[in-house]
Amino acid sequence: MSDPAARAADLLKEHRESIDRLDAILVFTLAERFKHTQSVGVLKATHELPPSDPAREEQQIARLKDLAEKADLDPAFAEKFLNFIIQEVIKHHEKHQS
Repeated sequence: MSDPAARAADLLKEHRESIDRLDAILVFTLAERFKHTQSVGVLKATHELPPSDPAREEQQIARLKDLAEKADLDPAFAEKFLNFIIQEVIKHHEKHQS
């Protein structure tokens, strides 16, 4: 029989390795997302469009909350997360407007 403490340590290590990989995916995914939103900011500034789009933001929040429910993730957390991202994007868009 294997030692339960050793097995627990192995499982903990496996979980942490998965978490580390997922963190890397999140960072690279966010970087890619921000590249696109920066392009949107330049486009909006060039065409004198407002830096925020409340209707689009509402749509995205609803879509993300639905995805969160399907993924068994707290929709309120998903909404907070997206709101944080949206605020960062708007800040970037406002910089392009100046």
